[in-house]
Amino acid sequence: MGLFAFLFGRKKKDTSQALQQPAAVASHAPGTQIAYSPDLIPKLKTEHQQLLEIFGKINAAFAKNDLSLTARFLEDFRREIQSHLLTENIRFYIYLEHSLVQHMESLSLMHEFRQEMNAIGKAVLAFLNKYKDIGTRPDFALPFSRDLEDVGKILVDRIKREEETLYPLYFPVY
Repeated sequence: MGLFAFLFGRKKKDTSQALQQPAAVASHAPGTQIAYSPDLIPKLKTEHQQLLEIFGKINAAFAKNDLSLTARFLEDFRREIQSHLLTENIRFYIYLEHSLVQHMESLSLMHEFRQEMNAIGKAVLAFLNKYKDIGTRPDFALPFSRDLEDVGKILVDRIKREEETLYPLYFPVY
């Protein structure tokens, strides 16, 4: 069988199965022990959805003026965002940092996203620290409302841009 017959003569089922199996699952970013993981991007996207769900619960509890429940959801949000940021920093950004070394434009874009995320992460954690006692501080309600809206806009925008622009840069190194 010739090469063209082999490549183009496969049944459709065989081709789709080949596409579903990653070619280099265990490839590591150069100079690291961080391996490419085909499950990482779906995991990060799932975490994004979980963060948005918790954020929605914060909004709903606050809208009902249930400041105690609002405070509990803020703590859930803190736990989830810290975990997400840690995963991104270790498994995603370090992998990209090393695997994109030959792709300066993509590497530069990744650095911009990472610096922006560090700033956003600090701002969100400052917001969470500022309002951790909202359950016992009704005087926080007015400034909390404004700050919550701002954090929500930043969160939604960042998630959208990460998923559309940054996550596609993650691929196995050959």
